[in-house]
Amino acid sequence: MKNSKCFALLAVVLLLALSACNRKLVYDRYASTPISGWEKNDTLSFDIRPVSGTDTYYMWLGLRTSEDYPFTAVTLIVEQHIYPKDTIVNDTVKCQITDRHGNASGSGVNFHQYRFPVNSLQLQDGDSIHIRVRHDMKREILPGISDVGISLRRK
Repeated sequence: MKNSKCFALLAVVLLLALSACNRKLVYDRYASTPISGWEKNDTLSFDIRPVSGTDTYYMWLGLRTSEDYPFTAVTLIVEQHIYPKDTIVNDTVKCQITDRHGNASGSGVNFHQYRFPVNSLQLQDGDSIHIRVRHDMKREILPGISDVGISLRRK
């Protein structure tokens, strides 16, 4: 009886802790790229619905690569169009995906997961964002990138 009460209390505390952390998460989505390779002119789009509350928001870029990715880094252009104030913010994110010895620095075995900071934005209540992501590499078709994602968290 005593153990079941402790377990129930622990479960409630854990649930509250997890829900408190998730309240800061506003958006977290991934878009897949073609298996044959991500073409330079193939732009991925993400739409963040209007935010509730004026605050500072942190944007992160997620990246999933396979062993087929031939480079040590990838440069991505993240264009953010903020509505209704009609502001455009462009960020160039250089994603270092291997260490100096050529080992993947992301987590995973066959596919590697990475997370890179993009910027912080001061958003007003009701602002929404349309985001476009494309690669800025010399190669026209980029193999080995399976997914690209955007995450937005409230401060």
